[in-house]
Amino acid sequence: MADHDLSGFEKSTFTHDGATRRILRRGTGPAVIVMAEIPGITPKVIEFAEHVAAAGCTAVLPVLFGEPGRDPHPGAVGWPSAGRYMASSLWQVCVSREFTLLATGRGSRVVRWLRALAAAEHARCGGPGVGAVGMCLTGGFALAMATDERLLAPVLSQPSLPLACTPGRAGAIDISSEDLAVVRGRCEREGLQVLGLRFRGDRLSPGDRFAYLRRELGDAFVAVELDDGVANPQGALAPHSVLTEHLIDEPGQPTRQALDTVLELFRTRLLGEGPAAAG
Repeated sequence: MADHDLSGFEKSTFTHDGATRRILRRGTGPAVIVMAEIPGITPKVIEFAEHVAAAGCTAVLPVLFGEPGRDPHPGAVGWPSAGRYMASSLWQVCVSREFTLLATGRGSRVVRWLRALAAAEHARCGGPGVGAVGMCLTGGFALAMATDERLLAPVLSQPSLPLACTPGRAGAIDISSEDLAVVRGRCEREGLQVLGLRFRGDRLSPGDRFAYLRRELGDAFVAVELDDGVANPQGALAPHSVLTEHLIDEPGQPTRQALDTVLELFRTRLLGEGPAAAG
């Protein structure tokens, strides 16, 4: 796949608490904040955003790291170039004070900026509330953003923080205990539903993390766990990116069914098209 020229996306910026970041936006209707995985807003992430827009929502993509539209797949650019780009994006994250990679019981500072973005997009786009999708390194951000009552549809796709280098970190997620208590209360009082996606063999997003979320959120946490064998074999790495690099976008494919589950959550919670809207 070639680099995407970002045609069809409106470009702007958003500033909060002294931090200004670029924003890509496409579609109309209630906002869905789409937070990319490492190395950034790839053509596959853009394709996912296009699905969100086609479902009747406004896809809002903050540029948190990387170069928007750049294709990192080694099949397109070669392993040396792909490796350098991946390392560059990881370095941006590692040297930033906005991301918490290892600590348990803590969220990343960038979440405050993302909550402000969600509030601004809700005011701009209207509707009952906002959706959010986090992927890999940003996966847990969608959960932490749900302390704000405007966040009605959080999706955690292969959440990978804190890095699962010890059993304790594997059985945790990057949110403070105080924020998790707020989200749990929303689940109990308001019927908030948290959707999680992962491949069963994914060591970056281990099964213990989903078990932890089941214990903490009960039936409000809905897990979609896929066998590794259903992942797109053209992905450069082991099965990991459910909605992007390892998606097989064909009817009847389990990864496509997972994508449809995400889009259905947005339709029911944000567009009032199904029974979950009354939850």
